[in-house]
Order: sequence, then structure tokens, then C-alpha cells
Amino acid sequence: MRQTRPLPDTHPEFLVIEWPTFHEYRVENWRLARDGSGRIIRGAVAWTWLNLCLPLFVSFFWPKLRGNNAGLALIGIVLSVFVWSRCSQTLYESVLVFPTLGIQLETHIGHPSLGPLFVSRRFIHASCLEDFVIHEGIRRWNVRYFLAAIKRSNNGSISFHVAFENILPYFPVLLQVYTRVQNSMFPWEPRDSMEIS
Repeated sequence: MRQTRPLPDTHPEFLVIEWPTFHEYRVENWRLARDGSGRIIRGAVAWTWLNLCLPLFVSFFWPKLRGNNAGLALIGIVLSVFVWSRCSQTLYESVLVFPTLGIQLETHIGHPSLGPLFVSRRFIHASCLEDFVIHEGIRRWNVRYFLAAIKRSNNGSISFHVAFENILPYFPVLLQVYTRVQNSMFPWEPRDSMEIS
């Protein structure tokens, strides 16, 4: 296994893991600030001041709500929502390429301190994979690029599966993944001469 970060200066959140039989293209949920300061902007938050205030809040209201079942239920709901919001953050997303079998799109969800708690996987067999493309879409007032796997089912219907749909990395990362997936999955098809630095 070999791990590399192809864009270490501009997009260090992009990681390529090469195994003998497959390659993983992983985008972690953090990035560098676009102002050139080198600040890290995290997408998944581990601990904040709210984590310290919550036990104080519960300890303050607990004695007052001891006999009140509705109040205890409210505290239980607030705590449940808080724990769910902390444990349902996207940690990283991956595209795994198995050259003879197909591709797999993964989303790893959990808490940054605990690691992934849930994993969503979508496998697309090579016989169903029509193409892997960079597309653009509008999100609020921005035009964002995204990667999509085009899948043709047995009955002929076509569906799109978006890679990195929660993190939405920037174009240089998408271009790296696109070129590597095209070279692995469609090596026989001619391409225009697009160089990657």
C-alpha cells in the first residue's frame, strides 16, 4: 500500500491510496483557506464550547425538572439531537477503483474523535458503467463542478451517481480523480491530451 497527496500545497485534503488490486481516491472533510494564509477550515467539528456548556446546562436544570416528565423528555430530546448532530458528520468520501470489476463510491460518517460510525457504499459494476464525467451544477449563486458516474441498468435506464456529493471538492481535485479513473476504467478509449501537473 502506498499513500500520496498529489496536491500537497493547494489541496492536501486529497489522498491517493494505491493497493495492488485497487486504488482509493479519498477527500477528507477539511481544506485550506482560499486566502493563502494556510489556515485549516474543518468541515467536521470535534469539540466546541457548546460541548462544555451542555453538561452545565443539564446539571442546572436537572434538579428543577426532577418530577416533571415533560421537562425530562425535553432534556432527553435535546441531548439526543446534540449527540446525533455530532455523530452524523461526513468525515471523508472516497472513490475506489477496481479496474476489472467497477467503481465504488463511499461516504464515511461519524465523529472526528471516534472515527467512522456509518459507511454508505454504492458499487457500480464495470459492465454497467457507461462513463465517469466532470459535470457542473448551480448551488445557490455558485457554479460547482462535480464528478458523476453514469450507470446504465439492465432495462436500459440511465442513472447518475455523484461522487463526493457531501464535500464537493474543488476542480483540481476532481480533475485528478477524473483522469485517474478514466485511465483505469477506460484505457482503450482515446482522450484529448490533457496534462495533469
